[in-house]
Parts: sequence; structure tokens; C-alpha cells
Amino acid sequence: MGCYNSIVINSDADKVWDVLKNFHDLSWSKNVVTKVEVVGSVSSNNIGAKRILNDAFHETLLTVDNVGRKFTYSIDDGPAVVSKENVVGYIGAVTVLPVSENNTSFVLWTSEWDSAKESGVADFCNPIYHALLQDLKDHFS
Repeated sequence: MGCYNSIVINSDADKVWDVLKNFHDLSWSKNVVTKVEVVGSVSSNNIGAKRILNDAFHETLLTVDNVGRKFTYSIDDGPAVVSKENVVGYIGAVTVLPVSENNTSFVLWTSEWDSAKESGVADFCNPIYHALLQDLKDHFS
């Protein structure tokens, strides 16, 4: 099971990617992310970069594809149903695609995991991803 969230952003794909690809900077999402703690010495757009969001979500950057405008990350530990005790193999993916019709962007945020509490994880994560994407849209408004 997993989450699927998407939005159309009124900006070209390269500009949106320039904002999203910095794994250590979520300043564009003031309504969701109040604190980003950089963990370790790996820089923000390199595989292995680590962060803790809002003192709760421990995440690691797994892949970065600048040409395809996509990155993947793991949630290594987190609150409630996404804690390491409840979830195994949580992988999130963020992709930015150009909408050629009107020079906007389609942003897709997906995630997959293994858990005995499948519906609880999606119920917890979907509103967060929805709010993140709305903040991103507002950032470019």
C-alpha cells in the first residue's frame, strides 16, 4: 500500500525542481515544516543526506535524478504509525514533470511501505503530503 498525492504548480518544472531538490531546505512549507535539523555532514542534494523534520521524522535521501527531476528518501523513524516499530521500508518519491501545454509543473509525491497498520499509515501521511504540496503551490503563487 502507499500514498499518492499530486498538484499542478504555476511555474516551470526547472524552477520547481530547484526548490524541491534541496533536501535540507523546506522553508517553502511554513505551514507543515517548522524545523529541519541537518544530521551528519552529507550536503543537501547528495545521496545519504539526513534530516529530522519537526523533531519527529528521521529521513535519508536515497536517490537524486536531476535530469528526471526526481528524488527518493526513506523515513527511518517517525511518530505514531510511521515509527520504526510500526513501519518497515518506508520510501517516498517526489517527481516534477513539465506540463508543456501551459509551462506549468505536475508534482507527484508518492510513498510505499510495509506495515500491519496499512490504512493507519495512509490516513496519517496523506494529509501531510497534501499540505506540503499546497504550501509548494502557494510558494509559487
